[in-house]
Amino acid sequence: MAEEKAKILVVDDEEGIRTQIYWALSNDYTVSQAADYDNALKLAKEEKPDLVTLDIALTSLADDLSGLKLLHELLIIDPYLKVIMVTGNEEKEAALKSVNKGAYDYYQKPIDLEELKLIVKRAVALRKLELEYLSLSQKLEKKQKFSEIIGSSKKMLEVFNLIDAVSKSDYSVLLTGESGTGKELASKAIHNLSDRKDKSFIAINCGAIPENLLESELFGHEKGAFTDAVAQKKGKFEYAHEGTLFLDEIGDLSFPLQVKLLRFLQDRKIERVGGKELIDLDVRVIAATNADLSQKVQEKAFREDLFYRLSVITINMPPLKERGDDVILLANVFLERFAEENKKSGLTFTPKAIARIREYNWPGNVRELENKIKRAVILVVDKKIKPSDLGFESSEKEKIRPLQEVREEAESQHIINALLQNNWNISRTASALETSRTTLYDLMEKYNIKKQ
Repeated sequence: MAEEKAKILVVDDEEGIRTQIYWALSNDYTVSQAADYDNALKLAKEEKPDLVTLDIALTSLADDLSGLKLLHELLIIDPYLKVIMVTGNEEKEAALKSVNKGAYDYYQKPIDLEELKLIVKRAVALRKLELEYLSLSQKLEKKQKFSEIIGSSKKMLEVFNLIDAVSKSDYSVLLTGESGTGKELASKAIHNLSDRKDKSFIAINCGAIPENLLESELFGHEKGAFTDAVAQKKGKFEYAHEGTLFLDEIGDLSFPLQVKLLRFLQDRKIERVGGKELIDLDVRVIAATNADLSQKVQEKAFREDLFYRLSVITINMPPLKERGDDVILLANVFLERFAEENKKSGLTFTPKAIARIREYNWPGNVRELENKIKRAVILVVDKKIKPSDLGFESSEKEKIRPLQEVREEAESQHIINALLQNNWNISRTASALETSRTTLYDLMEKYNIKKQ
């Protein structure tokens, strides 16, 4: 299916210029025309164009309305609209003013159609990117209402969608992934989105409790069931009744306990250690593992029937190294959180620290990143967090890099800081940097700077 053409609105009181621009752009875009203020506003509301070429001096407008006034109204209708002001040489000052007021760019008459086509093409492409960023941010904001999971990468958005979907059912879920990828957070998110959200969420690490105690922890015991059983005790299953039980490191469960867990998943009944009564329970089970359970099944180290019972739905939590710029997003979130906890304001990463965070492999995943940022906030002696504050080796002989590379790294980080301070508003950022929006967009493209 062919991609829908972008929409262009040409606003000019000179029919010849409107026609000229129309024929230049109509092969690549859906082009409409307006000769005055009222019609331009009407078409902007009805057709929702992606870009407007606007004569800065619409002589047919009454009540001293001007192109600048129309620009203001158009940007109220659509703040992400790209507006190219068409101006005469004597109107350059007004054109510069229009850029400060939100126009994408201006173009001076006489019109060179090939040059105008290039400006339009770039503006339309940038609008598409901005709308994609907006959509991504909205999705991320929506997803993050239900948990502390942070991420905007494609792989994490897929995880969010799966969590959304499985939370509506009562099926067992198996969360897989390396240690530190956020499996327990995902299990809490599933619980918090489900109809069980007002009931208990009980978590237990099957690998952290000795085997001889784990059965009692899970299923409870009766008085006198063993030497130290001086009273009846409920297990995690009973405490999770009508709620959710999260079994972490399920791959470490012994065969006898695998049998008891399988029996519960089949019958929804448990029996306390030393007891003879079957207890009916309503518990949703979510399990997690950093091991390859299918491999354990092949090696006869995990029951195949239990594996299939647990993995009705499987969600794989991606390692941090596969999540792109999520690592920078997470680093900034952790920095803000721990700086507030430690009453240290104004902390930032040096460009070298950002570079190390990006290039590091993160074998400990999000948990390792969190610990490194916490360490850095505690140890930093000024406002700038360096690689050594993060625990990266500083004793290595530093490679001497080309001067141009260092300059570009500093420029890239300066632009990112300016964008963050101005909440990613391109016009305000360009003004703060004392450059044009066009130049700023070119630099963002050069350094692959995208909204986080």
